[in-house]
Amino acid sequence: MNTFIKFLALIPFAGLLIGIYFANKVTPYLFGMPFLLAYCVIWVVITTFLMIIIYMLDPRNKESEVE
Repeated sequence: MNTFIKFLALIPFAGLLIGIYFANKVTPYLFGMPFLLAYCVIWVVITTFLMIIIYMLDPRNKESEVE
């Protein structure tokens, strides 16, 4: 489970740092923004949901609820 949590935490890092080279375009507009800006905004939203999932899966957070 700990490895899975670490993998989930690496997804936004890879999406923003590595994927940005493939998304470096201006011409297609998404939501009225250039593609690169929309790509970054979408990854911020995805990161939020991934961090919520990581928080719920982390066993250390469940230990504090018992007390």
